[in-house]
Amino acid sequence: MGTTLDTELRDRMSEVEDRLRKVLADAEHRFVAAGTTHLIAAGGKRVRPRLTLLGAQFGDPEHPRVLDAAVIVELVHVATLHHDDVMDGAARRHGVPTVNALWGNNIAVLLGDLLLARAAEIGADLGLASLRLQAETLARLVRGQLLEAAGVTRDQDPMTHALKVMADKSASLISMAVELGARVAGADERTCVALARYGEALGIAFQISDDVIDICTPATESGKTPGTDLREGVVTVPMLHALAADDPGAARLGVILATGPVTDEALHAEALGLLRASPGMAAARAHVDRYAQAARDELASLPPLPARDALAGLVDFVRHRSS
Repeated sequence: MGTTLDTELRDRMSEVEDRLRKVLADAEHRFVAAGTTHLIAAGGKRVRPRLTLLGAQFGDPEHPRVLDAAVIVELVHVATLHHDDVMDGAARRHGVPTVNALWGNNIAVLLGDLLLARAAEIGADLGLASLRLQAETLARLVRGQLLEAAGVTRDQDPMTHALKVMADKSASLISMAVELGARVAGADERTCVALARYGEALGIAFQISDDVIDICTPATESGKTPGTDLREGVVTVPMLHALAADDPGAARLGVILATGPVTDEALHAEALGLLRASPGMAAARAHVDRYAQAARDELASLPPLPARDALAGLVDFVRHRSS
């Protein structure tokens, strides 16, 4: 990414932060304002609004509604975090207590709903195409959560189910972020579609790589406790690849995972060891590469702007973070 674009994005992200706080300020209801800004004030990488700003580079990045688009995607993202934390019973997020830990599940759900409502209010001013994209993404986010909660039925292929959940629950918002920036900035339809496909493929590649990291990277390096998915009973794409491997470890792993969440420390350590030694990890990394390459292929049709190089850099980052 060029220095000029770096500086521009840094300045614009500062404006996004200011606008987020103004959108959620509520002088009449101080508790509501404190709740809706709790996770936003805690920080985060702000990947999605940054993608929105990069998408806008393919049209008019100075369009006054571009900042609104970036704010929308972050509001939707934080709303989903509130809801996810309730469903997972999470106690901390971004290094601070979750809203549900502080004020209970009912308040957390309502604050998440309020964030979605504020995003919809802003989205109503962006035009029908942008509002439709926002609505479709919300539907996918909910559907992905429902599919994950319902689990795999007997007539479903577990890998197909896992990828569908991943696409709806995670990748859809990445796709919306970069596409919404382009649409609001007035980019042409072909560019918007290519960016949407890029975001979808990037989002899936990122999630699979995250699941590989959850298994393979020591806590001291990743900053997270390894094997979180095992403890929560979530069967991820790397686990499915390991279960499908033609080796003795796959059968034993299947026995351990069949009981659901692996909370026994000895079994957890055994399962992690089996996963790390499995050829399924190489298969999962190859899966990351396929989606990463699909994302990069979508960039080939875009104008050779610094923003395109920045988006390609994100692909390379995802591809190598779990290698």
